[in-house]
Amino acid sequence: MTSNGSTGLGILAGAAIGAVLGILFAPDKGSVTRQRIADEAEMQKAKLASSAADLRDRVAEKVSVEKHTLEDKVQSIVMDASYKADDVINTLEAKLKELKAKNKQFQKA
Repeated sequence: MTSNGSTGLGILAGAAIGAVLGILFAPDKGSVTRQRIADEAEMQKAKLASSAADLRDRVAEKVSVEKHTLEDKVQSIVMDASYKADDVINTLEAKLKELKAKNKQFQKA
């Protein structure tokens, strides 16, 4: 996990712990305290779900970008190989033509 993600998670955890401790030590009825804890837990759960969804979206976007980059690189390599293969074939055909011409000269002699 990146340092920004770790820092954010640490801040989120610290806020949740601080909120729960603050509520527990507040001079309220038990039912009010339990409701506050439940409300705070629900709010933290929503924040965590939002953070997880954001992280998932960023990772998916990064994977998509990298996939396209990789596909482009592979396509470029294939194209380069194709051009080089054409060059090799052309060179071999020229060499073959040259050898055939020399062979005709030897056969005449």
